[in-house]
Amino acid sequence: MHRTQTRSVSVEAHRESVRRLLAPLRTPDRIERLPLLAALGQGLAADVVAPVDLPPFANSQMDGFAIRSVDVAGGGTELRVVAPIPAGAAPDNLAPGTAAPIMTGAMMPPGADAVVPIEQAVPDSFPYPGELATVTLPSAPTGNFVRAAGSDIRAGEPALAVGTFLGPGQLGLLAALGLTEVAVYRALRILLVTTGDEVVEPGSPLGPGKIYDSNATLLESSMRQAGLDVTRTGISTDRPEELAGLLRRHAPDADLIVTTGGVSKGAYEVVRQAMESQDVEFLGVAMQPGGPQGIGTFDGVPVLGFPGNPVSCLISFEMFLRPVLGELFGSPAPRPAVRARLAEALTSPRGKHQVRRGTLEPNGTVRLEGGAGSHLVSALAHSNALIHVPEGIAALAEGAEVEVWML
Repeated sequence: MHRTQTRSVSVEAHRESVRRLLAPLRTPDRIERLPLLAALGQGLAADVVAPVDLPPFANSQMDGFAIRSVDVAGGGTELRVVAPIPAGAAPDNLAPGTAAPIMTGAMMPPGADAVVPIEQAVPDSFPYPGELATVTLPSAPTGNFVRAAGSDIRAGEPALAVGTFLGPGQLGLLAALGLTEVAVYRALRILLVTTGDEVVEPGSPLGPGKIYDSNATLLESSMRQAGLDVTRTGISTDRPEELAGLLRRHAPDADLIVTTGGVSKGAYEVVRQAMESQDVEFLGVAMQPGGPQGIGTFDGVPVLGFPGNPVSCLISFEMFLRPVLGELFGSPAPRPAVRARLAEALTSPRGKHQVRRGTLEPNGTVRLEGGAGSHLVSALAHSNALIHVPEGIAALAEGAEVEVWML
């Protein structure tokens, strides 16, 4: 049975409730192994330990001459030039009193312990292969321009921790370690349901009192961008029995149900009515926009009920679902959080955490886009950031520092 909206909780408390709701989904059967490129944007499901040293051998950091540092201890030393060492070759031992031309990334020859860049040599060019030549070199300490074996990471050391978001840099490291696949969490299957008799699909005739549905596109695109597997059911009417039937048909194939609309205290709140026999609580979160929220289970499937106004439902996703998924499954990556100064003053309800849309400028200031209203989709479209005004702050002056999440 659903619980009536009788209490108000903080943003942090509701986010923790969402985390508890979804934590049971992090089970071993959700782990799969994918080729590296197929794992892009996923979360790592198991620690990765380096199977080899990286780099696997000592190599040259520069085009130059591989030498024994003791041979040039006094500087201005003339050495005999021996066969060059290209990248990918296994060189012979370097004899005392000789210098081997070496390319960037090439293996250091046994006996050599330093590299002198070509720019510091006299002459400052390599001789032709087979040409008898000498080169005069300055002194160079042991390890000069040498990348030691394992200087990046050693075999047996932790490479990536479970929960790491797998972007290009992380996949590049796995490839450098010789790995071809990686364990990730399988993408959650989301059932996305938009409700409302007043809502029609874009492209349909717009009758009196009707509006086009932006919530489904707004949320589905956000969810897909976050790596989720989304199924849309189309728009459900404001008849509770129809919504309940729709959910029962699709719930067995979903890991999480997300609804939009019908969660407030009005007379025609279809989601609340459809959840009469379910373990779902409808409550107020001290947040603007996005205060009314629903959370619980429908026939045992986790369900989150977001408000119906477009900005409210997107803010709900960004404040609750997106960060919890990142925490539990390593994907999506957290929104980059920066500090910025307000380009103009603002006011905020003292008892609520306000989230405003804005544009972060190159000079480090953030400009408000539109007002605080939850219907301002155009302002959202022209924003690149979410501006956070914590609960308890009623006003901020121009120039005040705020936390900004980059979109």
